[in-house]
Amino acid sequence: MNKTFSELDVNLNIIKGLEKQNITEPTLIQYLSIPKALENKDIIGEAHTGSGKTLAYLIPLFHKIDTEKREMQAIVLAPTHELVMQIESQIKLLNTNSETKVTSLTIMGESNIEKQIKKLKEIKPHIIVGSPGRILDLIRKKKITAHTIKTIVIDEADSLLRNNRTSVIKDIIKTTMRDRQLMFFSASISPEALKEAKSLVKEDVEIIKTEAKTSLNPNIEHICILGDNRDRFENLRKLLVAEKPKRAIVFVNNNTEMDVLTNKLMHHKVNAIYISGKSSKEDRKRAIDSFKNGKCPVLVSSDLSARGLDIPDVTHIINLDFPGSSNEYLHRAGRTARGLGSGKAISLITVKEIKWVNSYEKEFKIKFIPARLYMGKLERLD
Repeated sequence: MNKTFSELDVNLNIIKGLEKQNITEPTLIQYLSIPKALENKDIIGEAHTGSGKTLAYLIPLFHKIDTEKREMQAIVLAPTHELVMQIESQIKLLNTNSETKVTSLTIMGESNIEKQIKKLKEIKPHIIVGSPGRILDLIRKKKITAHTIKTIVIDEADSLLRNNRTSVIKDIIKTTMRDRQLMFFSASISPEALKEAKSLVKEDVEIIKTEAKTSLNPNIEHICILGDNRDRFENLRKLLVAEKPKRAIVFVNNNTEMDVLTNKLMHHKVNAIYISGKSSKEDRKRAIDSFKNGKCPVLVSSDLSARGLDIPDVTHIINLDFPGSSNEYLHRAGRTARGLGSGKAISLITVKEIKWVNSYEKEFKIKFIPARLYMGKLERLD
């Protein structure tokens, strides 16, 4: 592609800030989205995980925010605590590196609401990042000034435009002015989510897909190891010894297994930590921090971590339990090979799950390489 951010009319300070992160060329989703976002167009964007969707909306937000005004101008909605904190971290980094005066604040349901109200008064953030329920609550309490909001971003739109969450998203949008901008981004947008998004945007909405079909990053190697359920832990242990991953996320389907599995790994001298939807906010932060800094290179997780989590150098995704839907596989595998990196998604499967492997191969046009653990090594059988 060989395009530059200056060709997209991005502010020079922002370009210099991106260069400090070693980001010099826009990814495809950024190249397609940023000009339309700067024109104040509504956007529905789909691109594979790790393709730079967060900056695809943050760059135009930074470009358009009037820092002379101490008022709330943008809301970014995300489905999980981890993704909210990750977006906030990227905002802070871009703000520091580009030497702008963009202020931001996270608003989440588990936190003390009175402290949040106090922070809103003190900071008067330009960008609010948070969970839909608490943000709507504070709009209704008139602590978030909805009439000054110029842009609303719905990150991981396929998750937020589902079940009872859709009504909350709609209620937030209704409180803002009619000329505000809406941007929806996700790695995959189901027909149902797309229909909901289309019902909320302006008629001239830009629908941007970087692939004709929902796709996986081509830099991910997909491997499957056939075995019995009773051998799963032993195969996991051997796999970790054989591969020596820099960072690995082990996905399980059952929340109740996580602490037992993590303790068994620790017993075998594997530094592991777990994260689940039942973990407290503090425990989740501690787990992510330990994983990021390398203290615990193995993170045991439910699908909670598969949603938008961007941690550098995750070399391995291990499906201890094979995901029962293609969308789950897409988001899990997408935690590796971020940006221009590469990675492995290794699934421990039983005979019953071969049909799912075949199905995902057809849907994503990928090839699962059969392998076995032999003599302390991962041996490919193709």
